[in-house]
Amino acid sequence: MKTRADLFAFLDAYGVAHSTLDHPPVFRVEEGLEIKAALPGGHTKNLFLKDAKGQLWLISALGETMIDLKRLHTVIGSARLSFGAAGLMEETLGVTPGSVTAFGLINDTGRRVRFVLDAALAKADPVNFHPLNNDATTTVSQDGFRRFLAALGIEPLVVDFAAMSVVQ
Repeated sequence: MKTRADLFAFLDAYGVAHSTLDHPPVFRVEEGLEIKAALPGGHTKNLFLKDAKGQLWLISALGETMIDLKRLHTVIGSARLSFGAAGLMEETLGVTPGSVTAFGLINDTGRRVRFVLDAALAKADPVNFHPLNNDATTTVSQDGFRRFLAALGIEPLVVDFAAMSVVQ
């Protein structure tokens, strides 16, 4: 599995400017409000999910976005969704509970995880994610984040969670 240093080397190799703030571990969106106040841009919540057919999903949204998991499967075309097991998260994304991040996609070499991006987060600039651990926050521009995804060959499914619809 890739480490924080590997992630930063990857971002550097693809010309993605990044800055990181180290801080005490944060396990929930509600925690670390003073940290978020010190960093501009969109702050994220990330959900690792598994559907009833075994497909894995990672959802990255603005921290304040309401996500209706009971209806989401009808929007993204999945079977019913539930939270994925910690072991499966570690196996595919290389992160532990509380550290879920879109940057974990760097570890999904088998491309087992489908990525869903909140439409509001897709407009935020810059964006903030944990760099594979929840004791730091890394900031990148929206363009840089898209370069990161493109370098991995990932085209996100963009969803407007307020309207519960896919954005074309």
